[in-house]
Amino acid sequence: MKIALIAHDKKKTDLVQFVLAYKPIFEDHELFATGTTGLRVQEASGLNVHRFQSGPLGGDQEIGALIAKNDMDLVIFFRDPLTAQPHEPDITALIRLCDVYSIPLATNMGTAEILVRGLERGDLHWREVIENEE
Repeated sequence: MKIALIAHDKKKTDLVQFVLAYKPIFEDHELFATGTTGLRVQEASGLNVHRFQSGPLGGDQEIGALIAKNDMDLVIFFRDPLTAQPHEPDITALIRLCDVYSIPLATNMGTAEILVRGLERGDLHWREVIENEE
């Protein structure tokens, strides 16, 4: 499965810790991330992460383009709801695309844990069926 990892500045450490906690699960999947988040995950975990631009420079939009092509299976986006983001329209568009294309999306650690445990159990294999039909 293709998994996008995104985190706002105040949530990057949380996302790195999350990936480390579930590293055995993430090892079996293709990881994509926005710039600094991807670098931090890669350095801390040793996992291979395809890195896009940082979010404000278009990384959210690059991931959104993959979603629109049905070429992303899961998005984990640790958002900081208490800090204004200069690229808020891009964030809203990314979340909307996940809804439009039925891409599972976690915006906090609780939901991310449920999705990753589901990934581990095979609950997201329906994504492979959809990809093979295209």
